[in-house]
Amino acid sequence: MCRYAMMVYKSHYACFNCQKTFKRRVLKDVDRNAPVSVEAKCPECGSLMANMGLDFKSPAKNDHKQWAHIRDLYTVGITFHSCGCSGPGYIPQDRKAIISYLEKIRSEYMRSLVFWRYRIEPENKKERELEYQKNGNHLRAVSSNAFKETVTNQEGISYWINKIKEVEERLALIRNSNQ
Repeated sequence: MCRYAMMVYKSHYACFNCQKTFKRRVLKDVDRNAPVSVEAKCPECGSLMANMGLDFKSPAKNDHKQWAHIRDLYTVGITFHSCGCSGPGYIPQDRKAIISYLEKIRSEYMRSLVFWRYRIEPENKKERELEYQKNGNHLRAVSSNAFKETVTNQEGISYWINKIKEVEERLALIRNSNQ
């Protein structure tokens, strides 16, 4: 059972300038007509805070190294969001681990790209159904409707090239951030 399913918990926000975290109620709980997404500003300095997720545990205020690492994680899109069942997943423990993690993801995406480059597209419904049984994971990654309609090689190639570019942008961000 998801531990966050039974009650509404306050979201955890971090201010990297003040090195403080705050919990914030969901605005919809206070005002039902409020917009779903509202920026959270730090009550101390007024800068925008980062939504770190319900599983976030704040480092000590004076632990500058850990705060820099948390900022690096947030910069590349790694946060502590989950449904509560199994936690937020793998969280790299330092800059080197972040780079290694992103490079691993990129290599997995490259393998998927190779699949689409060498795939022979099915010509009829029977071939499509056989291919779906054999390569359903590859097909569903690109299109949730892959069982009903043929996913073209170009769709798959475009999808994985975009995913690889996203990871490379995240890698560039972490490599170029205040080293």
